[in-house]
Amino acid sequence: MKTFVSRVVFLSGLWIGFVCCYFVLNPILKGNRLKLMSIARHRHYLDSSENAWLETRNASIDHTHHTGEKSTVAQALFRDVRVLCWVMTGPQNLEKKAQHVYASWAKHCNKVLFMSSKEDKELPVVGLNVTEGRGQLYWKTIKAFQHIHQHHFDEADWFMKADDDTFVVVENLRHLLSTYNPEEPIYFGRRFRPFVKQGYMSGGAGYVLSKEALRRFIEGFRSGKCTHTSSIEDMALGICMEIMEVKAGDARDKKKRETFHPFSPEGHLIKNIGIKTSWYWGYNYYPTTEGPGCCSDLAVSFHYVSPRTMYELQYYTYHLRPYGYKYRYNPDSVPSRHAMPTPKATPVKLKILEGKNAAKQSSITEKRDETGLYISQT
Repeated sequence: MKTFVSRVVFLSGLWIGFVCCYFVLNPILKGNRLKLMSIARHRHYLDSSENAWLETRNASIDHTHHTGEKSTVAQALFRDVRVLCWVMTGPQNLEKKAQHVYASWAKHCNKVLFMSSKEDKELPVVGLNVTEGRGQLYWKTIKAFQHIHQHHFDEADWFMKADDDTFVVVENLRHLLSTYNPEEPIYFGRRFRPFVKQGYMSGGAGYVLSKEALRRFIEGFRSGKCTHTSSIEDMALGICMEIMEVKAGDARDKKKRETFHPFSPEGHLIKNIGIKTSWYWGYNYYPTTEGPGCCSDLAVSFHYVSPRTMYELQYYTYHLRPYGYKYRYNPDSVPSRHAMPTPKATPVKLKILEGKNAAKQSSITEKRDETGLYISQT
């Protein structure tokens, strides 16, 4: 009898305990379920939105300069400093990355090619006889330059290699190259220090070979002076460049600021952002810094740039303007054959502080010319 009563009391207590736990925990669990469902729906929306966006060509974005904007210098450089851009990619990245490179900065190259292991008809993709994979990057680079030398050597003076997550301001690249002879054995990029005596150029930031540098690179492999020494593409190419006596050029501007950048803009502009690892500080050939002083006003490239950011940088580079100012083109040193004429400035009186403040009225002399605008008080 006592055993029966004890069991009844135990089961009753257990049931009461479950009921109490239900009423106490159910609101908490229900809230968490709703939160998880909300997160899942939000992630699904983001994924769907991202996929839908990636499937479009974003053709509505106008990549040309403002209508009527003076571009005499850029047009002259486009004609005189011919740049072939080739982009390292793969079949899995054509829709995710390559098509957005093609729709944005690549439009400013004299010629653009995408190098993959499989040809694609929608983009100018060359199918190379290579295996995909990080360990095959140098083989792909060798094959890409061999293909360009064989089929497109006479179509350009300089040959720029970039990744499918690199953003390049091609006009700034032409400005850098315009003071050099493409028949000189030289190449430019973000110069790293270790492993090669004269340094080598970062693969992610991109690098550009002169016509003579490409000629010597091809000759190096034809003669056997250069071989596939490593799967580390940029370092291995740097070794071949040094063997073939191709000079590692200094791509910094007159203020010693870098123009090629191995990280995204925020990675260089924001101090202690945390994306740069310890190797970066030891690899740079020249002293480097974080913050606005990191980067030239005429920056050439940034790396680890997402497709969305490609279009943002395209907008900032070619469209965004602060009201009331007009950029005065006079950077560093420009070859005289590209320099724009500077006509005589025309003073224009502008009245300000009118009405009740007419007694305090002052004037401004605005001097305008074709290349820019500056204002001084009289």
